[in-house]
Amino acid sequence: MLGARSPPSPSAAAPVVVARGLDAGYPPENVVWRDAEFTIERGEFVAVIGPNGAGKTTAFRLLLGLLPPLRGSLRVFDAPPERGSPKIGYVPQRHAIDFETHVRCFELVRLGHSGHRWGFPRSGRVEREAAWSALDAVGARSLADRPLSALSGGELQRIFLAEALVGTPELLLLDEPLSNLDLRRSRELVGVIHGVVRSHRITALLVAHDINPLIPYLDKVIYVANGKVASGAPGEVLTSERLSRLYGLPVEVLRDSRGHLVIVGGEEHTEGELGGGEDHHEGEASGGYGHSAGVP
Repeated sequence: MLGARSPPSPSAAAPVVVARGLDAGYPPENVVWRDAEFTIERGEFVAVIGPNGAGKTTAFRLLLGLLPPLRGSLRVFDAPPERGSPKIGYVPQRHAIDFETHVRCFELVRLGHSGHRWGFPRSGRVEREAAWSALDAVGARSLADRPLSALSGGELQRIFLAEALVGTPELLLLDEPLSNLDLRRSRELVGVIHGVVRSHRITALLVAHDINPLIPYLDKVIYVANGKVASGAPGEVLTSERLSRLYGLPVEVLRDSRGHLVIVGGEEHTEGELGGGEDHHEGEASGGYGHSAGVP
């Protein structure tokens, strides 16, 4: 079990994220998408998808308080987004880690609890227990003594997820955690994330390149394309009619012989690829925000 949480706030029953008439972009005139309307409830597992450069990582920058809205309203935990919020755990696309230092997995996760980015302060009992709990939550206790340099891609993602969880966040932002994994490992990691979301009632937003491993687990989809945002249950958003309206041209949503979703039209998609990679204007959403919650 993850470390002890603070008592729930009076707004615990309120939606975690509410966007109304939201325009996103980079001042003064670079608007990435306009007039977004979406609500994310506590405990939901949400995929953020769309073609490259559409503004998926821009959405994370807004939620992390790294980018102000151009117009409209965005509330996170019933307040304007707060940079360095301890309620948010963030796993970026790339990590500023020197893998040649042979940092042990346990140390990386433990430091996520203490908030230290540099050095190795003496560990207290609370930090150690929190690190073990986070490793247990993602099924990675056996990796604790291994150096990061010795891990596979799937193992690394579990450790990065544990690092984000160790501060007991209420909202997880995961930017392309499946991008370098094969289908089997992608499904395994999605199952781990879904288990954490359900067992700890954490809300999770995950930017994905391939929607297929996610579909059985998702509560909601936020689809960003053509300067617009569509949101809702997967069965509501991933339809030919809805995506045709979003793209402003004919789009077909099909399933192949294996039951995988295939989108034809709109963009040059391949099987299951509804977007991915970095959004070109901003790169990663880190922008000075640390690997785990509470790091300014």
